[in-house]
Amino acid sequence: MSRYIAGTEPIPCFGGALATPAMIAHRGAADDAPENTLAAFKLAWQQGADGIEGDFHLTRDGKIVCIHDADTRRTAGRAGKVAEATFAELRRLDVGSWKGEPWRGARIPTLGEVLATVPAGKRVCIEIKCGPEILPALKAALAGSGLQSGQAIVMSFDPNVIAEAKRLLPQLKALWLTDFKADPETGVQPTATAILHVLEKTGADGVGCRAHPVIDQAFMQTLRTAQKEVHLWTVDDVPTAKRYLQLGADSLTSNRAGWLKQQLCSGPDNSGLPNLQTQPPKHTSGHSR
Repeated sequence: MSRYIAGTEPIPCFGGALATPAMIAHRGAADDAPENTLAAFKLAWQQGADGIEGDFHLTRDGKIVCIHDADTRRTAGRAGKVAEATFAELRRLDVGSWKGEPWRGARIPTLGEVLATVPAGKRVCIEIKCGPEILPALKAALAGSGLQSGQAIVMSFDPNVIAEAKRLLPQLKALWLTDFKADPETGVQPTATAILHVLEKTGADGVGCRAHPVIDQAFMQTLRTAQKEVHLWTVDDVPTAKRYLQLGADSLTSNRAGWLKQQLCSGPDNSGLPNLQTQPPKHTSGHSR
């Protein structure tokens, strides 16, 4: 049985004793709307996601903005380093047109604007894409957000960011992020034991890792024994989701979280959740953490 994200209600699954882990919308409803925009986050809530995940950088003038890449070229069509731009300069960019004409004019949101979309009882996963210099501004944004304790989770691939986050905000749940690589001599790395070493060293509450065949019952048990959480990304199909459901993952991050939640939780007539499409949405490739 999954332990879930603290405070998130488990979702009963039709015809089974287990319940699903929390379904987290990767960069918002990223299959249907331009990633990391307020439109994507609001749509994710409408589609029934349990939480949203977004990527955050610090601007030259100390504002926290929501964008995945360190450069604006891919989503705004104009090259420029986020860390070297002011918030006003970034705000003028159109980050919706690349997704389609209906999204023209979408702007890069601030962390505060993203936090303001989070309903009561829901979660926001804040992936830090820069260094620990962002943390004082993050602390201030969370303090002014009105969110309850446990509604926000911070994540980073950088162990130093996680360690500093736990020092500065000890009550904030923090996840260390990692991918897997196949080593011809030692097999898939990092192992669960190596992950646990980083979690214990940084004080992280758990790991967020790519869904990978190496994650099996033994992998999960190593981290569960140490009371660490396991969150997986990016899961966009039902068979893969069911596998990790059986293993007891705490959350699954998906580009189509609402649709996936419906498939796992509704009855044979797909009537379990309102306002969700019953056919798989068009899947866009290329989403990486």
